[in-house]
Amino acid sequence: MSLKIAMIGAGSIGFTRRLMHDVLSVSELSDTHFALTDLSPRNLEMVARLCERDIKANALPARLTASTDRRSAIRDADVVLCMIRQGGLEAFQTDIDIPLRYGVDQCVGDTLCAGGLMYAQRTIPVLLEFCRDIRELAKPGALLLNYSNPMAMNTWACNRYGGVRTIGLCHGVQGAHWQITQCIERLARRKKWIAPQETLHRNDVNVIAAGINHQTWFIKAEWRGMDFLPRLLELFEDHPTFSKTEKVRIDVLRRFGYYSTESNGHLSEYLPWYRKRPSEIRKWINLTTWINGETGGYLRVCKEGRSWFKTDYPNWLKDKPPEISPAQRSEEHASYILEALQTGRPYRGHINIPNQHHLTNLPNDAIIELPGYVDKTGIHVPVIGDLPLACAATCSASIRVQEMGMEAAVHGDVQLLKQAMLHDPLIGAVCSPEEVWQMTDDLLLAQARWLPQYQASLPSARKRLLTAVRTGSRVKLKSGAGAARLKTKSVADMKKDADQARANAAAADKGNMTRRRLSQ
Repeated sequence: MSLKIAMIGAGSIGFTRRLMHDVLSVSELSDTHFALTDLSPRNLEMVARLCERDIKANALPARLTASTDRRSAIRDADVVLCMIRQGGLEAFQTDIDIPLRYGVDQCVGDTLCAGGLMYAQRTIPVLLEFCRDIRELAKPGALLLNYSNPMAMNTWACNRYGGVRTIGLCHGVQGAHWQITQCIERLARRKKWIAPQETLHRNDVNVIAAGINHQTWFIKAEWRGMDFLPRLLELFEDHPTFSKTEKVRIDVLRRFGYYSTESNGHLSEYLPWYRKRPSEIRKWINLTTWINGETGGYLRVCKEGRSWFKTDYPNWLKDKPPEISPAQRSEEHASYILEALQTGRPYRGHINIPNQHHLTNLPNDAIIELPGYVDKTGIHVPVIGDLPLACAATCSASIRVQEMGMEAAVHGDVQLLKQAMLHDPLIGAVCSPEEVWQMTDDLLLAQARWLPQYQASLPSARKRLLTAVRTGSRVKLKSGAGAARLKTKSVADMKKDADQARANAAAADKGNMTRRRLSQ
């Protein structure tokens, strides 16, 4: 049953190892060939050494190869995993800093809003190259499992233009599922439905979530036959932690009647209501953890994580290799999907696919997130029907922005990219049309090296900005670090709590979805 899995972007700090461990925890997949590839020889070499050590220490028959030659990695692959960050942290910095000068204050900036749209412009052309390689070199019918954001736009482009069946994977549903479970658990203890020390696992609570990635809504939440949807608001408002860290999500729950899967910080930047006035942003966020709404929070922890990994890497090599076992398996979807396809053991998890009348009041072909059922016969998704209207309205606004952004990335269409920016909910709440036009030109010029499809348009963008300065029509840019920006820690700062720095280095790289209780 030997598989070859090509992992593109394998120089990631923790995610590559985490996914490899997950696959190898399945006995039938223990002889998998992992073909790692990355643009950075140094990052790839560091991660590959750790992975090879882990395989050897666990006496597994798996094989690992590492090469900067992507086509070599993809050749004869059964499955391709994509986890790239095109442009790296340098491009990511401009995704956050340039929009901030126009008043657009983002927490994450990798899914929607200005950062997400520019991330798509950089990533989609490269993904289509991956798809070409898969068509030419991988085994017939090879599946592309995409973890790279912006999830919806990337997955949409691969399915529409790449000619490769692509499934988008994200762990947002699992994290929110744990939150709901913890709220029900507190009530169950108070009501003495369970013993004082008894805990619930998220699998004890039946849920259905549906929508689009990072705007997926729990439309079912049941435990022991009881419907908890009507009680979620009171349970979250009563929770000692969530009532402080999830103010945006709770407010949306109060007004919509449905809880969103995505974190407080993520959700706040996809809507027009919570981050448009700098003076009000802190009312809605919490700075105990970056994902609760910190300005540029994800950029900060990614920078800290990468700096710490490079500094602390020798100690990672000295550590005792972790045990690879089912008990240590994470909740990331990829290994469960592969296990189900190979062994027939069924798996149910939420996945991102093109809508084909599954959500009947969202546009067809848009990338939606909903339950998927996997076994040896393939990946199957149910028809959910209509989303609640408020949820559908919010998703629909984002879908059209995603569609324009995706098409702009494929065709190098500056006008369409600017129209996508203009229609983005948060940008539209903050910026005038002329500010949107100039901000987009600024972003295109700043990221020119990663935008081959726009090269012919860049001189005109530069000329427009120079003309605006000369004629006095250049919009006034804002100064300051944002409403809630924290200082990026130096290595010296992080050394004061090395254990925490190491944990953050893995968590910032998506390698933190272990089988445990989550609060985000």
